[in-house]
Amino acid sequence: MSLREQFGKDVLLTGWGHSRFGKLTDETLESLIVQVATEAIGNAGIEPGQIDEIYLGQFNSGMMALAFPSSLALQVSEQLANVPSTRVENACASGSAAFQQGTKSLLAGTARTVLVIGAEKMTHAGADVVGAALLGADYDMAGKASSTGFTGLFAEVAKHYEKRYGPVSDVLGTIAAKNHRNGVDNPYAQLRKDLGEEFCRTVSDKNPMVADPLRRTDCSPVSDGAAAVVLSVAPTGGATAPVRLAGFGHANDFFPTERRDPTAFNATRASWQRALGMAGVGLEELDFAEVHDCFTIAELLMYEAMGLTEPGQGARAVEEGWVFKDGKLPINVSGGLKAKGHPVGATGVSQHVIAAMQLTGTAGGMQLPTARRAAVQNMGGVGIANYVSVLEAV
Repeated sequence: MSLREQFGKDVLLTGWGHSRFGKLTDETLESLIVQVATEAIGNAGIEPGQIDEIYLGQFNSGMMALAFPSSLALQVSEQLANVPSTRVENACASGSAAFQQGTKSLLAGTARTVLVIGAEKMTHAGADVVGAALLGADYDMAGKASSTGFTGLFAEVAKHYEKRYGPVSDVLGTIAAKNHRNGVDNPYAQLRKDLGEEFCRTVSDKNPMVADPLRRTDCSPVSDGAAAVVLSVAPTGGATAPVRLAGFGHANDFFPTERRDPTAFNATRASWQRALGMAGVGLEELDFAEVHDCFTIAELLMYEAMGLTEPGQGARAVEEGWVFKDGKLPINVSGGLKAKGHPVGATGVSQHVIAAMQLTGTAGGMQLPTARRAAVQNMGGVGIANYVSVLEAV
């Protein structure tokens, strides 16, 4: 049973906007929000006054002094005066959290048209500020000093994985190389250079070890950027065909590290099962997926959490070519967080926008020859807050 069958109505992505990701010194949080919101509203073919509600995904956690940005989207137009607007925060999954809140407003019938925005400004803040902000999303390390930051947390996951299943260094290098190669074709990507497998697999002056076994090429960059999408219950006559939300899932895991299996990502698995179950489809019916590769070990674990391989066999998806652009389930054709960049609050919305572009044949150089159904997976913390959407062409 699909979302449409279960709730008796559609949730459609009818317009979207996306900024470039990277170090955007000439942009402010406000300018990024206004840019993508204006673009999304225009592409949806509606007037700003038709927006019933706004959700803004942003993490911040001390990276910006302005901690109350919910009304910034109203700067788009006088027509947005008095429109309800709410900031949504759930660590690195803030964008998808905002997306699901917008979806629930449509399903509840309290809105017919919702504007969802994800945005973050990070590069202006020092490395110590960004590091401390991100560590605020970890139960054990919040407020503590760390020389390796969040990389160190995922490095521990990689170490546990290696102890249980064997070495992963080379396969992580291949995942990094794949996503850098894909990022070349993404005009929004922060890193648009094909680095090659040898470089990504090798520790060097230009690719140092950040936290063993994770090298610099195993880590997503600090980024600025924004993305926006208009959600509607009916087509709006926009610039492209709409995209249907077929199903969604959300699951949270226990916060303390000792209460979680470090390699299982159980709540991530649950979010996949809920989304696929609501959509009434199996993994084999997806044409591609955009997943949360904040670190390459996260993408490897995602192959297992989504059910593409059995636990401990994620390397098989790489070695047999399943996750490459010409494979049976291309993963992160956009370059993922690894190459596209990871402006934390923007990431989940960006993933939905990129998927919608693929499903409407408007992805340019990223375009896959067959793209009718996709999944988007976004995660906050080390597998703590987990969101999955299943999208399909109309």
